[in-house]
Amino acid sequence: DVYIRPLAYKSDTVIGLGLTNLKDDLAIYLAPFGEYLDVTKGIKCCISSWIRTEDNSIPARAKITGGYINNSLAKAEAKENGYAEAIMLTSDGHVCEGTGENVFLVRNGNLITPPVSDNILEGITRKSVIQLAQDELGIATIERHVDRTELFIANEVFLCGTGAQITPVTEIDRRAIGNGAIGPVTQQIQNLYFKAVRGENPRYNSWLDPVYSLS
Repeated sequence: DVYIRPLAYKSDTVIGLGLTNLKDDLAIYLAPFGEYLDVTKGIKCCISSWIRTEDNSIPARAKITGGYINNSLAKAEAKENGYAEAIMLTSDGHVCEGTGENVFLVRNGNLITPPVSDNILEGITRKSVIQLAQDELGIATIERHVDRTELFIANEVFLCGTGAQITPVTEIDRRAIGNGAIGPVTQQIQNLYFKAVRGENPRYNSWLDPVYSLS
């Protein structure tokens, strides 16, 4: 409902390269935030031609502003080709993540998601999904390399993230995922997630911080 972004940055007004002996600063901004992606009907995705930045180039497990050009190129390519989102691969061809989301597959009664060693962001929402699936549905999550074609034969695919929340993927590269509609596991996880983050399930109150009006 509201997007909160803290930004730590180097604030010295000097020209040159390097990160040492420079002042650190912090800015936090807030903005009203509707649905970043269509969580109700699901979205169509493509496999991006842009490869996800490698950890030895820019640390993938951190949200580094300069690295977002990689994500932005993939997102722009997807939008220009009529898709809502792109799914990026690693340099060795394994599924990595969306441009701003982690990726989950549902297959044979399990959740499958790329491991943290495949240049993904170690997302808070990703961690929450794994816990909700295990605690509430008894569904285990397997973290392993995911091949590109596994996306096409998965029973369900969904993306997750702060902005994306739990977004069903109904089509990838013009191939329907499952029956082309939101799958039952994705729907259950989405419902559980919304209840948890809005304080409707006291079991997960530790995830939340209260915000009080000053008026």
